[in-house]
Amino acid sequence: MDVLYWACAGIASTALVVIALIIPYGVYTRYVLHNAASWPEPTSLLFSIVLTFFGAAACYRAGVHMRVTVARDALPAAARRVVEFASELLVGAMAIFMVVYGSGLCATTWHQHIDAIAFLSVGLTYLPIPLGGLATVLFVFERLLIGPPAREPWEYSSSS
Repeated sequence: MDVLYWACAGIASTALVVIALIIPYGVYTRYVLHNAASWPEPTSLLFSIVLTFFGAAACYRAGVHMRVTVARDALPAAARRVVEFASELLVGAMAIFMVVYGSGLCATTWHQHIDAIAFLSVGLTYLPIPLGGLATVLFVFERLLIGPPAREPWEYSSSS
C-alpha cells in the first residue's frame, strides 16, 4: 500500500509540475507572441483531472484530506468509532461509484477524440477517475482491515 500511495502522490505531483509549466507557456504565446497556442489550456485541464483523482487518493491515505471533525470529536468514544466506521464505508461507496461509473464513462468515450489534442482519446483522459477510485477503495480496505498507516518518520517532532 505504501508503493501505491507513493505512486499516487508521484503522479499527482508530476501533474502539478506539468500544469505549472504549461500555463506560463500559454500565457506567453497569447500575450507576448499574440498567437495563442491551442493546446496549453485543454492539456492543463487534463492534468488537473489527474492531479485531482490521484491526489485525492493519496491525501485520503495520508489522512490529510479536508474533513470536519467537530461533531465527531464531541461524541463519546463508542459513538465516535461508529461514526468513523460509517464514514469509511461512505468513502468506500463513493470510490466504488467512481470505479464503476468512471469505467463506463471511459468505455463510452474511448473512441472520441479531443479537437485540440487529436491523438488523445477522451476515454483515456477520464481514466484517472476509475483508477483514482480503485486506489481509494484499496486505501479504504486498508483502513478497515488493519487501520490507518503508521506515520512517516518526518511527521514525528523532535520532542517525541
